[in-house]
Order: sequence, then structure tokens, then C-alpha cells
Amino acid sequence: MASERADPVNPFSLALDAQRRAVETLTETTETNQELPDAMETLQSVEVGETPSEVVYEENKLELLHYTPEEVGIEPEETHETPILIVYALINKPYILDLQPERSVVRRLLEAGHDVYLIDWNEPSRLDQHLTLDDYVNRYIDNCVDEVRERSGKDAINVLGYCMGGTMSAMYAALRPEKVNALGLMAAGLCFDGTGGVLEQWGSAEHYDPEEVTETFGNVPAEFLDVGFALMDPVDNYVSKYVRFYENLENEDFVENFGRMEKWLSEGIDVAGEAYDQFLTDLYQDNKLYHNEMELDGQHVDVENIDMPIIQIIGEYDHLIPADASKPFNEVVGSDDVTTIEYATGHIGLSVSSSSHAEVWPEVSAWYAENQFESPDEGEQATEAAEPEHVTAAEEAEEEAAAETGPAAEEEVIAETTAEDQPDSPDIETVDGVGPTYAERLRAAGIETVADLEAAGVERAAEAAEAPESRVEDWFDALE
Repeated sequence: MASERADPVNPFSLALDAQRRAVETLTETTETNQELPDAMETLQSVEVGETPSEVVYEENKLELLHYTPEEVGIEPEETHETPILIVYALINKPYILDLQPERSVVRRLLEAGHDVYLIDWNEPSRLDQHLTLDDYVNRYIDNCVDEVRERSGKDAINVLGYCMGGTMSAMYAALRPEKVNALGLMAAGLCFDGTGGVLEQWGSAEHYDPEEVTETFGNVPAEFLDVGFALMDPVDNYVSKYVRFYENLENEDFVENFGRMEKWLSEGIDVAGEAYDQFLTDLYQDNKLYHNEMELDGQHVDVENIDMPIIQIIGEYDHLIPADASKPFNEVVGSDDVTTIEYATGHIGLSVSSSSHAEVWPEVSAWYAENQFESPDEGEQATEAAEPEHVTAAEEAEEEAAAETGPAAEEEVIAETTAEDQPDSPDIETVDGVGPTYAERLRAAGIETVADLEAAGVERAAEAAEAPESRVEDWFDALE
């Protein structure tokens, strides 16, 4: 039986096949290259941040933007009175939250009937290099919150902080809990104890001194930060994404999406030097916020004061802020009403991926809708309307005594009851700026009414409320 052998190699066939493949490749490359000019023109013409807004407050470089469903032409099925203030990071521009209509966090909230505000920090100047986290949290954010409170007529509003803005929002909620109705933390760095990923390792005190950077540059240049972020995944950021772009030149939607992201990545924002130094040292290196040791200008940022409803929105594949740099914070806050959404996407994907907009943001919008601010007066009225009148044993005894002793005794009982129920001085919580947390501390020290506050004076009231004297002075100014 003849042995089985492979067909002999035909050198002419190999040469012809190689020539054919080369021609095909050249043809494909030529066709693709013909698409390149159009694709480059598309990259240059993409629009971002198209949702109409109005600047309603300005301070230094900061602009507070206001979005309403009516201005956008959105007609939600229902509307919600408590507005949402979005606190963005100090790095990059905030239009990543409004990249394009179908991938806009701002629009998803508007479509759900929410009134939306957003802080655009803009570029700090050389003169701003000495701005601290205290300036950003206790001055800028607080002033924006007060502006939104005044415009909405609500004593407390909803806050949504993204990335570094989430970290600052957590600090603010700890310092001003009476002004925050519900707190959203989106990809927020809150816990750095071997959980913060590559950035935590690079930023460790063993390898890095942020003060050397700020002493050299003043403000930290955006280019310095951009290179650091890109080097966290150098193959994708410098090679793979451009290969994908070249392979999809004929796909206009892909090219437009690519252009929007590249525009955002290229428009970085410098970071105020002092705030950067403090953020790296106190949070990344010393983990002070998680350990409840953080201070801003000598004022303790007590995370146990964060007692309002919280929602954490986390990217499962976030390499900038891993899930373990966010979730442990739920265990140290004062709130027992905490919701966590951990979705299979990355840091930026939470803002721009189509699946996040289909699955995450409807849930977040519904959560804010369920956690609307209810003023104490509204709550009392609702309780009175819902609960039937209940006569206590003491009231029964008073009625019996009045019946037995006649009209004169009845008038005396009524006069005593009225005097007890209507004290001469208003309750301490009626003072502008004194919310439930401060009020509870003041009452524990025997300061229950406005008259008690005036008698105590600024120094004693500040000590009792565990608040800075400058804050307490504002309470006294409001009484004048």
C-alpha cells in the first residue's frame, strides 16, 4: 500500500498567494486611508455639553449652572421639588456628565423630573494656588448649597459628588449635615488603606512627596496629571484605542464618540496646589477621612455626622477608584440608610457607557425621587393628619378636675397648659443655620431656645454645638 504524503510544495502557488494577500491589504489600507480625512474633520467638529443651562451664581472662577426640564424641552411624567447639586472633581471639565444627549447624566436626571445644578470649577489661576480643601468645601460648596437652598425654598438639598467631588461632598455632609437631604457618592475616593489601586501606590509617602510638585509648579499642571492617568494603562491609552479608531474610520457614530472622549481628555484642568497637596497627604497617604481624623482649618470632619440617606455608585472595573476604595466608607458613616450600586463598568463608564444610562441612572434617579426633603412643619402636619386624636391620662385627669370644680378651675388649667405649650422664646432649631444635628447638641447642653442661645453667647454655644465660632457668629447675626 502506498504511503500517504502531502502534496508537494508549489513555489509558484506560494508566490501568487503572497502577492494576492499583499494586494488585498494594500487595497484595504488605501480605502481606509481615504476615510481618514473625513474622520479627522468629524473629530474636530464634535459638540459636547449641549444641554442648555444658566449661570446662576459666580465666585472667583466658579460657575454654578442650573438646568431645568423646561429649558431642555423635556416633559417628565412627574417633578420633584428637592434639587440635586452635582459637585464635580477639580480635575478635567464637568461636561463628561453631559457628553452627548443620549449619554448625559444631567439629562437622565432631568428626564426623571429632577431640578439639577452643577458646579463648574473652571481653571484656577496662579493666584489660586493657595486655595485649600477648606476653601473648596466650607466656602465654595457651602455658598453654592446656600444659593440652591434659597432658589428652591428648601432647607436641605440633594447632593451628588463625582470622583474627587464625591470626596469633598462627603466632607461637606459631615460638616453641614443639616443642609444635605440625601447624599450621592459616585466613584468617590473615601478609603485608602491598601485598597486604592495604582494611584494609592504611586501616591504613597514612600515614593511621592506632593509638596515637591506644588513648590515647583504652584498649581499642579493638567499635563502632569494626564500623563500619570494614561500610564496606568499605557497599552490601551497609547496604542489599542488608536488601532480601534483606525479600524472604525467608516463608522461615523464611533468616530464621533471617540472625538468627544478625546476632546474631554485633552482639556484637563490644573489643580490648586495647596488643595492637591492636602488631598494627597491627608486622604491618600494618611487615610484620615476613613479613620475619622480629617480636619479642615482646625474643624473636625466627623463622618458620624453623615446621617442622611446615602447612595454609592461604584464601577466594578474602576482602576482609578476601585470599589474597595469606596465601599468600606459605608461602615463608618452615621447613616444606617445606605444603598450601593456596583456596576460592571469603569470610572468614566459610569458617566458615558450606554449600559450605565440604561440600567444605573434610572435607579439613581428613582432613589433621589424616593428621598425628597420634607420640612419639619410638613412632617408634623402629615403626622397630625394621619394620627387620630389621642387623649393622655393626664389630660383626662385635667378634664375630670375641671368638671368637678367648675368653670374657674377649668380656665386655670387651660391657662397653665397654654403657658407650657407656648414658651416665650422660639425653639433653637428655628435659627437659620441650626439644623437637627447642631440642635441636638445644643439641647444636650441646656440651650433649647433662642433666648437660651443669646444668654449662652458665641463661645459657649460653639463649644456645645462642636461648631467653629465663625459659624455660630452667623447664627447670632441672623437673630439681629
